[in-house]
Order: sequence, then C-alpha cells, then structure tokens
Amino acid sequence: MPLPPELPMPMTVSTDSTQGRAFSVRTLGQGVPFVPPAPAAAPAPASNGSGRRRRLATPPEVDPPAPVVPEAPAVPAAPAAEAKPHPLPHPLPTAPAPSPTDTPAEGRAYAIGAPAEGSAEGPEPLDGPGGAVEVANRPAPRPVDDELPPEPLDNPRRLLVWPAPDVSTQQALSDRGYRPVIVHSREEVDAQIAAFPAALFVDPLTGPITRTALQSLRQAAVAAEVPVLLAAGLGQATREEAYGADPAVLLKALAPRDSEQHPSRVLLIEENESIAEALAATLERRGMQVAQAETDTEAVMLATQTRPNLVVMDLMQVRRRRAGIIDWLRANGQLNRTPLVVYTSAELTEEELAKLDSGETVLFLAERSNSDEVQARIVDLLAKIGTN
Repeated sequence: MPLPPELPMPMTVSTDSTQGRAFSVRTLGQGVPFVPPAPAAAPAPASNGSGRRRRLATPPEVDPPAPVVPEAPAVPAAPAAEAKPHPLPHPLPTAPAPSPTDTPAEGRAYAIGAPAEGSAEGPEPLDGPGGAVEVANRPAPRPVDDELPPEPLDNPRRLLVWPAPDVSTQQALSDRGYRPVIVHSREEVDAQIAAFPAALFVDPLTGPITRTALQSLRQAAVAAEVPVLLAAGLGQATREEAYGADPAVLLKALAPRDSEQHPSRVLLIEENESIAEALAATLERRGMQVAQAETDTEAVMLATQTRPNLVVMDLMQVRRRRAGIIDWLRANGQLNRTPLVVYTSAELTEEELAKLDSGETVLFLAERSNSDEVQARIVDLLAKIGTN
C-alpha cells in the first residue's frame, strides 16, 4: 500500500532531521516510538521499551552520517506553491532485501509494534553470528521410581524384603497395607531409602541366606536408620546333622559392635530354660556377651543396663498390645540401629528338650512356621516396628 503524500518541507532543514534518509528498524518485543539521533557532543540515553527486546540474526544497520550518503542527497527546498512529495530514496547496494516488516520512510517516524500472537517472531532465526541466543531453563530430569520421595500415607508403605516372600506372607503384608519390595544387595537397599521404608524384613522361607549378604544388608539398613527384623525357626538335631548350621554364625553377622575391641552385646528373651541355656552357650562360643531375660518386662530392665546391639527372642513372647522391649528401643533411639531376631520353637517338644540338656542335640536356625497365628504375629510385629 503506497504511503500518503507528505506535507511540504520547511525552508530550512535541521542537521538532526530524518528528512532525506531511510531507516529500517528490525526488532522483537513491544516497540517504542522512534527517537532521532542526538548530537555527537551529547548522546541521548538508550530508550527502554516495555518488555524484552531481542535482535534478529542480521548485523545491525548503522545509519551513516547525512553528509557522506551519496545515494540520498538532501533535496533543496522548493517554493510552497510548487511543493511536491519527496521521492523514496534508492536502497543502499549492500543492504539486504527489504522484508514485509521493513517499511522505508522518509521524513517520518514510525512506532514498531509487537508481533501478533501466534505469529512468527521474525523472518530470520534468533541464533547465529550477531544474533541473540536465548538460554532456556531445561527442566530437571524426573527421578526414577527407586529415587521417588516418600509416598502419601494413603498409599501402601514400602517394606524391604529378602528373599522374596511366599504367597501367604505376601498376602498378609498386603492386607496390612505394606508394599513388599525385594532387595538383594546393599545398593538396592540404598536406592529405596528415599521412600522411607518401614523396615528390612529378612524371611528365609523361599531361599537360603548367607552371612556375607546378611551383614551387607544390615549395614546398609542401619546406616539409613531402617529397622531390621529377621524371622526364623528354631530346630533341634544332632551335631552331625546340624553341622554348618550354627545359629551364632548368622547372628554374629547380624549384630553390630561398638568397636573392634568390644564384643557384641546380645539380649536373649526366652522363658524356656533349656532353650535359653543352649542359645546362650552357642552365642558365647562365638565371642558375644549374652544377657538373658525370661519375660519382656525383665528384658526392658536389662536393656537399660546393657544397651544391647542385638535382641533375640521367641516370637510368642512379643507383647502385641502392651509396651515391651520394642517400645523401649524406640523410646531410647535404638530401634533403628538394633536388629531384632524372632524365632518360633513350637515344634520343640519336652522329650527333645531333654536331649538338648544332655548335649545329644544342638539348636540350629531353620525356616519358621507359616501358620496363621505366626503370620499374624509377624505382621503385628512389623506394624509395631514400622510405626513412625
């Protein structure tokens, strides 16, 4: 669309006037009215437009001084009666081809507006030599599921389990609101710490456990302040049949020590004298100090004096509704650093215990019972341990 005719020029032309020169302004963002160049002696401050302004990738066009522009000489003033609009000046040979956004003007000032919403910002890319490079804030990568923050309380709480639980135990834990997560190494335990698991539950019903793996998992859990619970069964056999199944070997790997010079302190809670004496003897042969208690109440009194590193007790003696050794450990800040071993000994009869007293048989750790009562007691114990 052609420009409308302009008014006649005045008789005198100021040196700061824009008459006779063409200006091509390229910018992005909200525009500001054109400001004529100030005299060289007192340069005018740059105008601050509202919003962000970014240049295109083309080199900035510098207005040459009026006296040295041969292509656009100043037109002498004409009489008012014969005044005519000035013709458009010819473009400079080195200037780029005009784009639709460039409107050459002569003797007039134009305001540059912002581009329409949804339209391209300009005819050329932003990046490149002489152009503006926009640095975007890249979103941080989302953590994998193992590194997620704690889940809401209405979701199943994670329970670290090793090895994989059997079907009945899996169902019992799910019904109580736990989400079993199987771990096999210290690294897998560390990966689950961000979710604040309730406990580390070692339940050798579906696979064997080794001393090295048990010690590694215990160290990772204790370092992360996660309670450790080992459930097992207590069996009785001759020394030849029980060779290599000494319960003190696994229990020593599970019991932390205050230092290399101090042996592990074990608190044993067992009301049957024969079982208590046999377990204490095998633990002491492995260099551990054992304090014996017949009831949960007596165990609390002994724990105050000995500060045990490991608690070993009959599952049937754990108090399910009243305060006991579990509550004492939590109240004194020891629950997350003192592993707990519970065992079932219902299969041991009085006749067999007589052989245990005489030394004909010895105790060994085996698979625990998976009866409904034992399952219910273990789940109740886990709920008591995992209470925040």
